[in-house]
Amino acid sequence: MRLADLLAPVNPGKPVINLSVGEPTHAVPDFVGPVLAANLTDFNKYPANKGTEAFRKTVQAWLSRRYALPRPLDFETEIMVLSGTREGLFLAALAAKRFVSARAGKPAIILPNPFYAVYSAAAAGAECEPVYLPATRDTGFLPDIDKLDDAMLARTVAFYLASPANPQGSVASADYLKRLVALARKHGFMVFADECYSEIYSTTPPSGMLEHAGPDYSNIAIFHSLSKRSNLAGLRIGFIAGDAKFIARYLDLRSVSSPQAPMPLQAVAVAAYSDEKHVEENRRLYSQKFDLADQIIGDRYGYKRPAGGFFLWLDVSAQGGGEKAAEKLWREAGVRVLPGGYIAREDSSGGNPGENYIRVAMVQNNEDTAEALHRLVAVLG
Repeated sequence: MRLADLLAPVNPGKPVINLSVGEPTHAVPDFVGPVLAANLTDFNKYPANKGTEAFRKTVQAWLSRRYALPRPLDFETEIMVLSGTREGLFLAALAAKRFVSARAGKPAIILPNPFYAVYSAAAAGAECEPVYLPATRDTGFLPDIDKLDDAMLARTVAFYLASPANPQGSVASADYLKRLVALARKHGFMVFADECYSEIYSTTPPSGMLEHAGPDYSNIAIFHSLSKRSNLAGLRIGFIAGDAKFIARYLDLRSVSSPQAPMPLQAVAVAAYSDEKHVEENRRLYSQKFDLADQIIGDRYGYKRPAGGFFLWLDVSAQGGGEKAAEKLWREAGVRVLPGGYIAREDSSGGNPGENYIRVAMVQNNEDTAEALHRLVAVLG
């Protein structure tokens, strides 16, 4: 909405190419229609809140294939379906507020800065103080957990971490994840690992939080979705997995506050998590677009090919910052990008770590992507 307000008075200078929203435009997998058709009659049933057994068993098997887990998860107690991870990430904060032990001071929720907007909304919904932890080039574009003192950790309810990160594409190392797990267990808070971009990466599959949280997975919940992995953003199916005691409390809350996930959609998810060919093709298509960025952008704007995700996080401080660059690109090139300051907040450092950046979503086809990047370089220099 802020971007719409910024650009409303300005006419685009060329035919519009929208790179402002992280909405995949690759083809929906071929199996989706037939699976839906075969399960249409299940639309007349109320689904179980925790998901069908077939869905939970499929997720259990996929997690065991994808990650080097200390043990398989229990599909009965450690996995639950979600109506997309936005809902899941929001409700998680409310559940955590009721799950963790009494906090020493005003309850707080720590989130990376920049961040996915639902993290901040969740903190507000849970009546917790949002604590914005800068994730800048100096910290490898990850929150610097070493800067958290015991007083802050003692009042922390939950810590949101996205790896690969939105927008920077940074991936947390095994050591980083292990240290965060240790802090959560020492101070009794939950870690919410947003791993929705886990299957879009350049070379190495990103490590997952559960690989470093066993064998009981206490204090950890991971969130996954089919939106990016399978180009099924409109399906609104994802899952939460991890700490069984927390998920039991979470299920209690979800059962009285959220709609169940329709069974035909869960059947599609079973097919999606059982197939890797469409994911590999998806990854190939994104890789082609990053090849274009490597060639067209080169070393401008601090660009470095991200380890994961499908965004460019470009430093436009020399062009006057994110808002000015976004407006200029719209006015002169018809390219719509997001000012980085809109997905970040002023933090304890006194500044907004996104204000000098633009986020570019690499979601269009190769031809439009190349055209947009050429226009971007021509306008910004």
